Amino acid sequence: MKRIGVTGHRSIPAEVLGHVEDRLRAVLGDHRGPLEALSSLAEGADQLFADIALECGADLTVVIPSEDYEDAFEDAESLAGYHRLKRRADREIRMDFAHSTDDAYYAAGTYIADSCDRLVAVWDGLPARGRGGTGDIVAYARGLGKPVTVIWRAGAVRD
Repeated sequence: MKRIGVTGHRSIPAEVLGHVEDRLRAVLGDHRGPLEALSSLAEGADQLFADIALECGADLTVVIPSEDYEDAFEDAESLAGYHRLKRRADREIRMDFAHSTDDAYYAAGTYIADSCDRLVAVWDGLPARGRGGTGDIVAYARGLGKPVTVIWRAGAVRD
């Protein structure tokens, strides 16, 4: 079974969203054979990736950074998306952290990078804004020699 993991921004600008969706569908839909998708189900890129992976028939593995991860969601819609996708998951992995800290996010991101055959990064190419951010996980995966597919539209800026 091929494993594709995701790391990405929680905020995706409207002018990039269609491009990101199309590229995710291309990456996940072009795959042949059994597929496992790994995601922490954060708002933004993680949930979008998980939705498209499920549409493409992938098994979903969720990687939960901490016991209080649900408290990190900023709005009811994102939290509802997290619950909806978590219910559809085939497998759940929990990191051993009580609270959602940068270290917990880094542990979840590196777990995904360690466990996948390819990492998809919805990433503007800029450094991470906090430990465990997208830039850190991309650097970690590249350090392992994992193939990384970066999805972003040149010139687009996130909030």
